[in-house]
Amino acid sequence: MKKVLSIFILVLTCTNFINAQDTGTLRGFVTDSLTAEALVYANAYIKELNKGANSDSRGYFLIPGIPTNKTYQLTISYVGYKTKTISIRVTKEKVVQYNIQLQAEGIQLNTITQIGERYKEKNETNVSVQRISAREIEIMPKGVETDVFRSIKYLAGVQSTGDVSAKYYVRGGASNQNLVLIDNVTIYNPFHALGLFSVVDPDMINNIEFFKGGFSAEYGGRLSSVMSIITKDGNKNRLSGKATASFLTGKILLEGPIPNGSFILTGRKSYSNKIIDKFLSEKNIPVDFYDFSFKANYSNNDFLQGAKFSVNGFYSGDKIKHSDPRIEDYQWNNNVFGFHWFQVGDSPLFYELSLSASRFNGKVDPKISDARKTENSVEDLGILMNFTYMFDNKDEIGVGFHIKQIKTSLYIENDRSIPTDLGSSGANISLYLKYKLMQFNFLGLDLGTRINLASLSKNENRTVLEPRVSLTLRILPTVAIKGAAGIYQQELTTISDENEVINIFEPWIISPDYLKPALSKHYILGLETNFFEAFTFNVEGYYKKVDDLPLINDKKILPEEHDFIAGKGESYGLEIFTRINPEPINFTASYTNAFAYKEINGKLYYPRYDIRHSVNLGLEIDFGKGWSTSFAWIYNSGLPFTQIIGYYDKYYFDNFFAPWFQFDPRKPYTIIGTQNLGRLPDYHRLDFSLSKKINFDWMNVKFDFSIINVYNRKNIFYFKRDTGERVNMLPFLPTATVRIEL
Repeated sequence: MKKVLSIFILVLTCTNFINAQDTGTLRGFVTDSLTAEALVYANAYIKELNKGANSDSRGYFLIPGIPTNKTYQLTISYVGYKTKTISIRVTKEKVVQYNIQLQAEGIQLNTITQIGERYKEKNETNVSVQRISAREIEIMPKGVETDVFRSIKYLAGVQSTGDVSAKYYVRGGASNQNLVLIDNVTIYNPFHALGLFSVVDPDMINNIEFFKGGFSAEYGGRLSSVMSIITKDGNKNRLSGKATASFLTGKILLEGPIPNGSFILTGRKSYSNKIIDKFLSEKNIPVDFYDFSFKANYSNNDFLQGAKFSVNGFYSGDKIKHSDPRIEDYQWNNNVFGFHWFQVGDSPLFYELSLSASRFNGKVDPKISDARKTENSVEDLGILMNFTYMFDNKDEIGVGFHIKQIKTSLYIENDRSIPTDLGSSGANISLYLKYKLMQFNFLGLDLGTRINLASLSKNENRTVLEPRVSLTLRILPTVAIKGAAGIYQQELTTISDENEVINIFEPWIISPDYLKPALSKHYILGLETNFFEAFTFNVEGYYKKVDDLPLINDKKILPEEHDFIAGKGESYGLEIFTRINPEPINFTASYTNAFAYKEINGKLYYPRYDIRHSVNLGLEIDFGKGWSTSFAWIYNSGLPFTQIIGYYDKYYFDNFFAPWFQFDPRKPYTIIGTQNLGRLPDYHRLDFSLSKKINFDWMNVKFDFSIINVYNRKNIFYFKRDTGERVNMLPFLPTATVRIEL
């Protein structure tokens, strides 16, 4: 491996030498002055050269092609921090690094959808990408407490089936088509409490990159979207802690320095079900969950110049245990561990090595109920290597090698206690290559492909190449046309019933060998405008086609028939977004017009998350002196549902020997119509939050007060199949949280 790396660096260095003149490269690392935590998406700008860059998800930025033997003024800015200007000089054909610390101003960020920027890459190929920093997460819309998965539903193109679930659906794709990564490690069931909340504690997050589609070649394994979560390193300057309490959970966070590094520990535990009862229409469900994470990092130039090592772990668990033996119990957990080595050197080359292990276990214990006994596990071992090199002309080349060894097992008993044991294992070996053309201010191009050298599926018709391209064409200084296209393959699927209102957990399996791996094609075209500094208007259209979608065979009768059959999917839509943010006010508005279809056995139908019209309005105001408030109004057109046509008394001869006077074999049977042909009434609600920060010499206290559904809109959740009774979603619900920072 060292020999291959040496050759790779030599080739890039020779190429760079040919093109080099009397120029050098500036590399910066931007951090918070109090915690030394990396500040992502900060802005760096050299006025004399009219050149700049934005820091990446690790806090680094690169500005190549800077003429040498001259002093320049570098300005670094970040919303909520004091702007800093320093003098810099670069050396010919060298990378000069400056570590820059910014001091917080103690004000809150006024936008949750786009960081305010002095410098912005005019040709950045960021189609359908949402970047969210830790400071933005702090002021995201709150329900019971801040939850990232619930907050992203305010974004255009992200659908939800209601207040009850944190599951999200992106541009007509099912929830199992969304990839969730924590420090490059896959989380297979990222939900707590029947899917009501995510397992990701916002306090552990440094930044998030959320791709709604058209993601580039370094990501694979899912058809619809990618959420990449990078966690905090921990306070490198002093030992500190936080304690937070809401109506649902209690949380603690501890962070501090260690020799040549830092650590962070977070823990969360549920202690009350009263709020959950509100989500579930006063049904008393004994939900109990926890999550715990840790991370430690080490960086010592005496040991290895420019290297950073980190280990991280994440653990979560849920239990639903009823005292009534007639009601089934549930249990599931995630266990994640990762090792990461990130390296920078004397050349503009970044490379990283990651080792990871992820395990999910889920279990249904029927006791004496009618539920089916189910046990599911996923074991995922991975190795990841990525190399990124930037040339003097700002072009980039990326190469990566990914290996995943995955084993799934699924044990299910049917209504007659006859077991089915589905187990499979395989290795996915992928190589990705991509080239980013960034040397022209009016044009940006990201061209690449994934090459699947080995596959989890034994089907010989798997896709080997997954080509992808995204581009930005800036036709005017304030107007840009953006587009993306790509092919994406998924070899894992879940067993889920779309007719279930709430899915406790969805068992994962490797797609059966008799089916081709599912394949999706994305086509995206958009227009971005920034006519004024405080005004943004974007419009984006997309089309997505899915083939060989594994769907449950509802018509299976004989044992030799397959459990899954190949279906199809199609979705398309238009998303409009605008933002007006003259400080201290930030107003956002978005509208989505979307269509989604699925096809199975030649029958076309609407999936439950097919929402045709969505409107999201948000208003945030920072009053100063620690006071801030926000309003969020949501409107969705009606969800598809299967209508109830009527009932009749059906005879069930379960016990032929029971006396007729002790046993009535008649039970009501529901007659339902065509699947998802009906539409529920429209949905809308207004949420409100008010926050106050109080800073003392030795601690900071923050109070958050929120109201869900301010005007108590009676939004329908579903109709009960057995009685036809209407069940509504969340009513008027005030909640509060308090956080203490030491």
